[in-house]
Amino acid sequence: MKKLFLSTALLLVLSLSFTSCRDTKKAENAVENAVEATEEAAEKAADAVEDAVDNAGDAIEDATDAAGEAVDKAVDAAGDAANKAADKAEEAVDKAAEAAKNKVKEVTGGN
Repeated sequence: MKKLFLSTALLLVLSLSFTSCRDTKKAENAVENAVEATEEAAEKAADAVEDAVDNAGDAIEDATDAAGEAVDKAVDAAGDAANKAADKAEEAVDKAAEAAKNKVKEVTGGN
Protein backbone atom coordinates (compact mmCIF):
# COMPACT_ATOMS: atom_id res chain seq x y z
CA MET A 1 0.00 0.00 0.00
CA LYS A 2 2.87 2.27 0.82
CA LYS A 3 4.45 1.68 -2.61
CA LEU A 4 1.17 2.40 -4.38
CA PHE A 5 0.76 5.67 -2.50
CA LEU A 6 4.37 6.73 -3.15
CA SER A 7 4.15 5.76 -6.84
CA THR A 8 0.95 7.73 -7.25
CA ALA A 9 2.48 10.76 -5.52
CA LEU A 10 5.60 10.53 -7.73
CA LEU A 11 3.52 10.39 -10.93
CA LEU A 12 1.39 13.29 -9.74
CA VAL A 13 4.46 15.43 -8.99
CA LEU A 14 6.05 14.60 -12.36
CA SER A 15 2.91 15.40 -14.30
CA LEU A 16 2.51 18.71 -12.47
CA SER A 17 6.12 19.70 -13.12
CA PHE A 18 5.80 19.03 -16.87
CA THR A 19 2.53 20.92 -17.01
CA SER A 20 3.89 23.87 -15.10
CA CYS A 21 6.94 24.09 -17.40
CA ARG A 22 4.70 24.29 -20.43
CA ASP A 23 2.62 27.05 -18.84
CA THR A 24 5.76 29.00 -17.95
CA LYS A 25 6.86 29.13 -21.58
CA LYS A 26 3.44 30.38 -22.62
CA ALA A 27 3.54 32.98 -19.89
CA GLU A 28 7.01 34.10 -20.96
CA ASN A 29 5.81 34.43 -24.55
CA ALA A 30 2.78 36.38 -23.41
CA VAL A 31 4.97 38.73 -21.37
CA GLU A 32 7.36 39.23 -24.31
CA ASN A 33 4.43 39.93 -26.62
CA ALA A 34 3.01 42.41 -24.13
CA VAL A 35 6.39 44.16 -23.83
CA GLU A 36 6.71 44.38 -27.62
CA ALA A 37 3.18 45.71 -27.97
CA THR A 38 3.85 48.29 -25.26
CA GLU A 39 7.06 49.41 -27.00
CA GLU A 40 5.24 49.74 -30.33
CA ALA A 41 2.43 51.71 -28.71
CA ALA A 42 4.94 54.02 -27.02
CA GLU A 43 6.74 54.59 -30.34
CA LYS A 44 3.45 55.35 -32.10
CA ALA A 45 2.47 57.74 -29.31
CA ALA A 46 5.84 59.49 -29.53
CA ASP A 47 5.43 59.83 -33.31
CA ALA A 48 1.94 61.23 -32.84
CA VAL A 49 3.19 63.76 -30.30
CA GLU A 50 6.03 64.77 -32.62
CA ASP A 51 3.58 65.23 -35.50
CA ALA A 52 1.28 67.28 -33.29
CA VAL A 53 4.17 69.52 -32.20
CA ASP A 54 5.23 70.00 -35.83
CA ASN A 55 1.66 70.85 -36.85
CA ALA A 56 1.31 73.29 -33.97
CA GLY A 57 4.59 74.96 -34.94
CA ASP A 58 3.41 75.28 -38.53
CA ALA A 59 0.10 76.73 -37.39
CA ILE A 60 1.86 79.28 -35.19
CA GLU A 61 4.17 80.24 -38.05
CA ASP A 62 1.21 80.64 -40.42
CA ALA A 63 -0.68 82.73 -37.87
CA THR A 64 2.37 84.94 -37.32
CA ASP A 65 2.77 85.45 -41.06
CA ALA A 66 -0.92 86.30 -41.44
CA ALA A 67 -0.75 88.77 -38.54
CA GLY A 68 2.33 90.42 -40.04
CA GLU A 69 0.58 90.78 -43.40
CA ALA A 70 -2.49 92.25 -41.69
CA VAL A 71 -0.32 94.79 -39.87
CA ASP A 72 1.44 95.71 -43.12
CA LYS A 73 -1.92 96.21 -44.87
CA ALA A 74 -3.19 98.32 -41.96
CA VAL A 75 -0.06 100.48 -42.06
CA ASP A 76 -0.40 100.91 -45.82
CA ALA A 77 -4.08 101.81 -45.47
CA ALA A 78 -3.32 104.31 -42.70
CA GLY A 79 -0.55 105.84 -44.82
CA ASP A 80 -2.89 106.13 -47.82
CA ALA A 81 -5.57 107.74 -45.66
CA ALA A 82 -3.04 110.20 -44.23
CA ASN A 83 -1.82 111.08 -47.73
CA LYS A 84 -5.39 111.64 -48.94
CA ALA A 85 -6.14 113.79 -45.91
CA ALA A 86 -2.99 115.83 -46.54
CA ASP A 87 -3.96 116.29 -50.20
CA LYS A 88 -7.47 117.44 -49.22
CA ALA A 89 -6.03 119.82 -46.63
CA GLU A 90 -3.64 121.25 -49.24
CA GLU A 91 -6.54 121.74 -51.66
CA ALA A 92 -8.56 123.45 -48.94
CA VAL A 93 -5.65 125.77 -48.12
CA ASP A 94 -5.19 126.58 -51.82
CA LYS A 95 -8.91 127.35 -52.18
CA ALA A 96 -8.85 129.49 -49.04
CA ALA A 97 -5.79 131.37 -50.32
CA GLU A 98 -7.45 131.92 -53.71
CA ALA A 99 -10.64 133.11 -52.03
CA ALA A 100 -8.64 135.46 -49.79
CA LYS A 101 -6.75 136.80 -52.83
CA ASN A 102 -10.00 137.37 -54.67
CA LYS A 103 -11.51 139.14 -51.69
CA VAL A 104 -8.43 141.39 -51.41
CA LYS A 105 -8.77 142.31 -55.09
CA GLU A 106 -12.44 143.00 -54.61
CA VAL A 107 -11.84 145.22 -51.62
CA THR A 108 -8.90 147.07 -53.13
CA GLY A 109 -10.64 147.53 -56.43
CA GLY A 110 -8.71 145.02 -58.51
CA ASN A 111 -5.21 146.36 -57.89
